[in-house]
Amino acid sequence: MLPFGTNLLTAQASNMTPFQPPHADPLDPTAPPLERLIAIMARLRDPLRGCPWDKEQSFASIAPYTVEEAYEVADAIQHGDMNALCAELGDLLLQVVFHAQMAREAGSFDIEDVARSISNKMVKRHPHVFGDGSIDTADAQTRAWEAQKADERRAKAAAEGRSLGALDGVATGLPALTRALKLQKRAARVGFDWPATDAVTQIEAKLDEELAEIKTEIAAGDRAAIESECGDLLFVCVNLLRHLGVDPESALRATNAKFERRFRAVEESMAASGVHDLAAAGLERLEAAWVEAKAAEQRAKP
Repeated sequence: MLPFGTNLLTAQASNMTPFQPPHADPLDPTAPPLERLIAIMARLRDPLRGCPWDKEQSFASIAPYTVEEAYEVADAIQHGDMNALCAELGDLLLQVVFHAQMAREAGSFDIEDVARSISNKMVKRHPHVFGDGSIDTADAQTRAWEAQKADERRAKAAAEGRSLGALDGVATGLPALTRALKLQKRAARVGFDWPATDAVTQIEAKLDEELAEIKTEIAAGDRAAIESECGDLLFVCVNLLRHLGVDPESALRATNAKFERRFRAVEESMAASGVHDLAAAGLERLEAAWVEAKAAEQRAKP
């Protein structure tokens, strides 16, 4: 990726035609949809006629919205809501167009460069589809994909005049559980991992060790140390899930949904009993309603 401000067009092939924004009318619903969306964003960012809020945004200020939209796509998928998925994918697409528009204004790259880059990458990483390569299984494709990514990281490190590290390329902006999983997988590739035969036993002992260290820091009243040890405990939990073949984000997402579902059942139970202020119900009644909500789920299972 070129630094912001670097003209990607001049860094690529000399016969490339610079991108010209589409002349679609933002108000014309019959215009080609993608061209219309690009034109809408160009108008929103127009120095004279644009929206004050959109004109003030930068890559950094928009990044949190991009992440949020990706999560909303995942939420729509989890709920199996295809109408919501269509809408959320549109919101995510808008983020891509927004970033590309800002980059075009800076002379760095544009939406066509974005599409060209991913197109070239997909063709390169699928020689068994677009070339004469041969890959028979999805697992083999995953290994080939990871090997190509490693080659790309190696080339990047060489271009920067440094040696390749095993943890290079694990994005710092990933959700913490996902990043922990990726870091552990990378370390495991170079042998930094317990043998599979007794990994779970080793991790169970490590969990006990981390819990003991948390208790020690709680007794000492050291808040910074407590936070550090709690982080270590979470990291070990991710390691356990990795060896069990469980994705930590998916597992925690499912537990969040389960908690929300049961808590709403508690609210409904309290309301049916005439209690509309949960804080006034008392822990004993809330706990009893929780146990009943859990039991009701168990009874409903086939």
